[in-house]
Amino acid sequence: MSDKVRIGIIGFGAQGSMYAKFIADGMVPSMEIGAIADHDEARRAKAAELYPGVALHESLDTVLTSGDVDAIVTTVPHFLHPEMGIAALEAGIHALVEKPAGVYTKQVAELNALAASKPELTFGIMFNQRNNPLYKRLKEIVDGGEIGDIRRTNWIITTWWRPQGYYDQSDWRATWGGEGGGVLVNQAPHQLDLWQWICGVPKSVYAKVAYGFRRDIAVEDEVTAVVDYGNGATGVFVTATHDITGTDRFEILGDKGKIVVENSKTATVTRLKRPERELSAEMSMDDVMRMFMGDFDATELYTTEVIEFDSPWGQQHAGVLEDFAQSVLTGGDLLAPGAEGINGVRLANAIHLSSWTGREVPLDFDEDEYLAELNARIAEEGKFPVRS
Repeated sequence: MSDKVRIGIIGFGAQGSMYAKFIADGMVPSMEIGAIADHDEARRAKAAELYPGVALHESLDTVLTSGDVDAIVTTVPHFLHPEMGIAALEAGIHALVEKPAGVYTKQVAELNALAASKPELTFGIMFNQRNNPLYKRLKEIVDGGEIGDIRRTNWIITTWWRPQGYYDQSDWRATWGGEGGGVLVNQAPHQLDLWQWICGVPKSVYAKVAYGFRRDIAVEDEVTAVVDYGNGATGVFVTATHDITGTDRFEILGDKGKIVVENSKTATVTRLKRPERELSAEMSMDDVMRMFMGDFDATELYTTEVIEFDSPWGQQHAGVLEDFAQSVLTGGDLLAPGAEGINGVRLANAIHLSSWTGREVPLDFDEDEYLAELNARIAEEGKFPVRS
C-alpha cells in the first residue's frame, strides 16, 4: 500500500459528497478517493463531473472486486451499514461505517463478530463527535476521576427540529422498514454514543416515547428515557424533533464535582476540594446559612473551570477519516472503533423496547424479542421487507 488509503465512497448523497470534498480539498492527508458508487445515474454523473478520473460504480459489489480501493465508507441508509460492512470485510477490504452502526443489535453483532475474526483489517465507525475536542477533554476528566464517581447524568437535546416537509421528502423516511426509527436512529445517535462513551453503559432503561406525537410519522419524535447505572446512579435522556427553539444541555454530577455543557460548545467544570459526603458531614448549620446568604468564599469548597474549543465545520468528520486512514496504514488504535457502534444501537433498542412493552428493560435484553417487535411494525407499514 502507498502512503495514502484509497477509499471507496458508497453512496454519493449529502454525506458521501461531503466526504469526497474533504478528501479532495486535502483535509484528509492520508486518504484519496479510489472509487465512488451510487445506484443513481444522476449522482454518478455529478461525481464524474466533480472528480474526473475517479472510478465510478453502480454497486458495492463491483467496488469490492475492482482493485480500486483499500477501504470503503458506507454513506447509505441505516439498515445497509452492517450488510455492507460485512461484505467489505469478507472481501478483505477495510470498512468505515456511518452512524448508527445499524438499526438493531442482532444485525450489528454479526458485523462485530466478523470484524473480530479479521484483526488484520481496520473496522471503524463515523462517530465524529468523539473527535470534538470538548468531549474528548470531558472524557479525560471523567475517566481521570476528577469529578469522582458519577451519581447522575442528564442530557436534554431537543435541537433536532424538523418540519413536516422534511419527513415528506421520500416514502422511506421516518418509517420502521425504511429508516428503522425516528430521532433515536436518525438525529441523536451521536449523543447516545457520547453519553455512554463518557458516562458508561447503563444497566437498564425505562422510557416513555411518543410516536407521531407532533408530526405525521410512524416513528418516534419525542423521547424521555431514565437509565439505571447501578449503585444508585441514574440518568435521563430527553430528545425531540418538534422544539423549534431547542435546548442542548448535558450535566454529569459526580461525588467530587460536576460538569455542565451548554450547546455542545462550552463546559463548566466544578471540582470539589473534598468529596461531597465529607463536606456534608463537617458543615455546621451556620456554615449552611452563610452559603445560602452568599456570605462565604466559594473557593474554600470548589474550583471552577470553563472549557471551550473552536471546532471548525468539517474538522471532526475529516479527523475521523484521517484517524481511520492512519490505522489502516500503521495499525494504530482507532478513536472510534467499529465494535463500539453497537453500544448506542443497544441503548436506542432498549429505549424502544421499554416503550413498546411498558417495562424497565435491561441493556442485555432479548435481541429476538426486539426484532420481533420491530418486524411487527414493519409488517404493519406493508412497504418494506421484514428483517432477520
